[in-house]
Amino acid sequence: MAKKKSTEPKSFHSLCMWTFHAGKGGFVPANIRPYWKNLSTEDKITLIGKEIKPRIPDNIQLGVEMHYDNEVNERDAVRIADAIKGQHFYLAMVTPGAHGHFGYGGIASMDPAERKEAGEFGKRTVDLAYGPLKGAWSPEEKNFPTLVLWNGSWGYDIASPAVKEMLQHLDQGVGDLISYERYKGGELPIGVEPKANEGHPRMLLPTVGDTIAFIHRLRSRYNLAPSMLGVNMELGHTEMIGLDTNHDIASQVIEGAPPHVHVNSQGGSDGITQGGTMFDLDHEFKITGFNIANLTMLDGAGYNRWFGHDFQPREYDNEEQALDRVVRGILSLEASKKVARKFPLEQHNRLLEERETAKASDLM
Repeated sequence: MAKKKSTEPKSFHSLCMWTFHAGKGGFVPANIRPYWKNLSTEDKITLIGKEIKPRIPDNIQLGVEMHYDNEVNERDAVRIADAIKGQHFYLAMVTPGAHGHFGYGGIASMDPAERKEAGEFGKRTVDLAYGPLKGAWSPEEKNFPTLVLWNGSWGYDIASPAVKEMLQHLDQGVGDLISYERYKGGELPIGVEPKANEGHPRMLLPTVGDTIAFIHRLRSRYNLAPSMLGVNMELGHTEMIGLDTNHDIASQVIEGAPPHVHVNSQGGSDGITQGGTMFDLDHEFKITGFNIANLTMLDGAGYNRWFGHDFQPREYDNEEQALDRVVRGILSLEASKKVARKFPLEQHNRLLEERETAKASDLM
C-alpha cells in the first residue's frame, strides 16, 4: 500500500553521523551494535535512507550533519555529496571537528602555533562546504547548511588571569573564520554552540547567555545580520547544567531566531526517562510542556530551518532499537510542533495577566 501523502507543512530534520556507531566503550559495551562497526559516512547515509526515511511522514525533509575531518574530508567529500543527493537529502550542518586535534584551546589557545593550526583547520571546513559539498545544499536559501562552531578545546582547567587573553583569542579566531566565510560566499549561517563542560572542566562559552554576548560583539564588528550569526543551542546542554530551556529559547528569539537548533534531551523532564543534570546523555527529543513552549516560541519567530537530532543510542540498544529511537525523536518533535502551532497563546497570556496561574498551567 502506498504511503498516505501528508498534508502537514514542510518540516526539516537533520541526523548526525556520530549517532550510528557500534557502542561507546569504557564503562559500557563497545560492540552492542556489531553491524554498525566501521560504517563509513556513505554507509550511514544509505542506512538513514533505507531504514529511517520510509518510516517518517513525507512532509519531512531529511538532512545530515557531519564533522570535518573525521566524517568528511578532502578524500571522500565528492562521494559523500553524491550519497546525500542520491538519497534526496541535503547537507544541513557542517562543523570543524577541531576538538579531535587541538586539546589546548584550539583557536583560543595560549600557544600561538596551536591557534594558527586550528584557524587553518576551520578554513578547510569552509573550503569543503563551498567546494565538493555545495552540490548537496538545499536549493532554498532559507535551508542552506549551518556552519556550527562547537569545540571541546575552547576551555581550560586551572585558575588563571589568562582566561581574558583566551577569550580575546577566541574573538579573533572566530572573527577570522567569519571573514574567510564571507570571502568564500557569505551564504552559510554560523551558529556558535555553548556547553558548560566537555572536554575541559571550564569552557569559554558555557551558556546561551555567554554565547549571546559573544555573538553580539562579532555581529557589531563584522556587520552581520542575526540570521547569519547566532546561537546553535542544544536543549540537552541547557538541561544538563540545570538551566531553563524556555529562558534560553526566549533569549534567542528576542535576539533573532537561531540559525540551527539541536533538539536532544537529557531526560528528567518527561517524568519517565532518567537523567537531568548528571552528564551529557543525548536522549532523543521528548514530548514535554517545556518543549511545547519552546516550539511555540520558535514557530512564533518564524523558525523553519533544521532541527538537528544530536542523539546517542542507549548503551543497551541493538541496531533495531537504536533506529527506533531516532524515528521516535523525529515523530515526537512533529507531534509537539502540531500542538505548538495550535497553542492558544493569547488566552494563556491573558490568564497570566489575570493571575490565573492554575488555569494557565492547565493549558500547558
